Amino acid sequence: MTDQIREEGKTMAIVSYLTIIGAVIAIIMNSDMKNPFVAFHSRQGLGLCVSYMILGFVISGFNNWMITYAFWIVFFVLFIYGIIGAATKKENSVPIIGDFFQKIFKGIGQ
Repeated sequence: MTDQIREEGKTMAIVSYLTIIGAVIAIIMNSDMKNPFVAFHSRQGLGLCVSYMILGFVISGFNNWMITYAFWIVFFVLFIYGIIGAATKKENSVPIIGDFFQKIFKGIGQ
């Protein structure tokens, strides 16, 4: 992948990490461009948003502020990691679960 392709998709790649709405917007905008850099980060962002909602529902049942804060901190770090990767034009998978997102959402962006 050339640096020009990454530069063209940098903004949409960053947007894909800003809530689930940002991920959907990046996916829709990339349906015309077919930029592989944006597709990679859209899959990562969508996976993070979906897992945040699912795990957040489960974590809410514990009603414990220590578990809740740990959950928020972990996901905050993962989202920042993705945004920094998109801003620096790198395709770094999110630690631990990033490769899983690429497999599940492999149809997005192709």
